[in-house]
Amino acid sequence: MKKFITTLQNIFKIEDLRTRILNTLGFILIYRLGSFVVLPGVDPAQLGALQAQTSDGLLGLLNMFSGGAFSNASIFALGIMPYISASIVLQLAGMAVPALQKMQKEGESGRRKITQYTRYLTILITFGQAPGYIANLKSQLPADAFLTSPSLFWISSVLILVSGTMFVMWLGERITDKGIGNGISLIIMVGIIASLPFSFVAEFFSRLEQGGGLVIFLIEMVMLLGIIVLTIMLVQGTRRIPVQVARAAISGRQALPQGGARQYIPLKVNAAGVMPIIFAQAIMFVPVTLGGFAGDGASWFVTAFSDFTGWTYNVTFFLLIIIFTYFYTAITINPNQIAEDMKRNGGYVPGVKPGKKTAEYIDDVMSRITLPGSIFLGIVAILPAIAMVFGVNAQFAQFYGGTSLLIMVGVVLDTLQQIESHLLMRHYDGLMKSGRIKGRSSMGMAG
Repeated sequence: MKKFITTLQNIFKIEDLRTRILNTLGFILIYRLGSFVVLPGVDPAQLGALQAQTSDGLLGLLNMFSGGAFSNASIFALGIMPYISASIVLQLAGMAVPALQKMQKEGESGRRKITQYTRYLTILITFGQAPGYIANLKSQLPADAFLTSPSLFWISSVLILVSGTMFVMWLGERITDKGIGNGISLIIMVGIIASLPFSFVAEFFSRLEQGGGLVIFLIEMVMLLGIIVLTIMLVQGTRRIPVQVARAAISGRQALPQGGARQYIPLKVNAAGVMPIIFAQAIMFVPVTLGGFAGDGASWFVTAFSDFTGWTYNVTFFLLIIIFTYFYTAITINPNQIAEDMKRNGGYVPGVKPGKKTAEYIDDVMSRITLPGSIFLGIVAILPAIAMVFGVNAQFAQFYGGTSLLIMVGVVLDTLQQIESHLLMRHYDGLMKSGRIKGRSSMGMAG
């Protein structure tokens, strides 16, 4: 406890770090307040049907990511998800469009151009999603819930939803520039955590109503803690490939023994992050949509893929995550590019020839570590369904795994790593006695 208090004192002694943390908290407060501001022309007292619709399924996931703004018919109802969609589209397009590939290799100037294109695409995606959201709002709420004329409501709501998403995106960028951590990731995490206290309380009281409920609740807490620890291991797990840098390539240094400096390429066990789960979840809604068009003849098919706790849904979901983990790892980790960069900088893997042989070696290592990583990721993804089978509340079960837990763990580790970097830069102790915190930025070459 004394160590923790000392660390907090050190954090607030550093003016720049203190200012960044306060800025981050201020921007997050603005976002949370905005998520409760209802669209003009909607009666807040009649949002019960919309909130019931977003209790589970895909809409429940979107509502969680928006921090409840989706079910509140808020001006931030679409949240940051259009920006995430635009980022994914451009990232995938970078594989096929030579112009985008060139920008990705241009460094900071290329990054600024891609960011600008992402903003433009975000506006287009939001203009496409806003009418769909309003149409769903119209179908769920009674006619007397709308206090303005239909045409005025449509026009004003579309413009407000687009403006709300752009404002949330701006908040995220300001957090990145003026605050601490990645702003977009923090906004998503805050939206997820916002529902945690209510889910926790609901699960607590539901267990108290049952015989031996308190004991079961404590067991659930221990299980949740264990799952969080295992998820941290998944996020942090790396396979370090040793790299020898030739003495001649080390400019401005004295001659080193054994011919040069030893560095490492840390290849992550889960290099794809949460993207395989997001892709798999999107694909899992396709059978239900197609089955709906097929009529009563495919009712069993629709039922099987609509049951989130059923064997058919979860086995298919698990296999899709393994497939997409390999796919996304293949498009994000380029062994040929890594081998070429190493060769250009005078680096080589001991015992492996530079160039093609090095690329084959890195590719072989990635293939071997991706298999256990993908299986572990698939298990984490279906853990909420397993928790629901054992009687855990559906909302609270979402924190037992899946996208929610992976995002929270990754963002928290990344933010703590940045705070620790500020402390170590000013010659203070880090956050942990046992060693440095390793965040997602460890994907680069570490010396």
